[in-house]
Amino acid sequence: MSVPELTPDEAAALLEAHPEWASAREGKAIARTFRFNDFSEAWGFMSRVALLAEAQDHHPEWFNVYNRVEVTLTTHDAGTSGGLSARDARMAASIDALL
Repeated sequence: MSVPELTPDEAAALLEAHPEWASAREGKAIARTFRFNDFSEAWGFMSRVALLAEAQDHHPEWFNVYNRVEVTLTTHDAGTSGGLSARDARMAASIDALL
């Protein structure tokens, strides 16, 4: 089942509301890098995001090295070939609220 993709104006509003996030994959995703004091803090953050992802049934793509966590949000079933959706906007807001 396809999920409605954000319009260009909605995607711009998402980035305006969350300036720490950047457009990625030619506008089909948003990404943010988080830095923590050490690996334990980074892992704790990832654990909290994992709980949010399960609750929202929307899972980020991410990469972790020591104190750095890179998060990419996209909706694989948005539009015809994936893109940004309201799910990504909700997840970005939820992640930002953790900090």
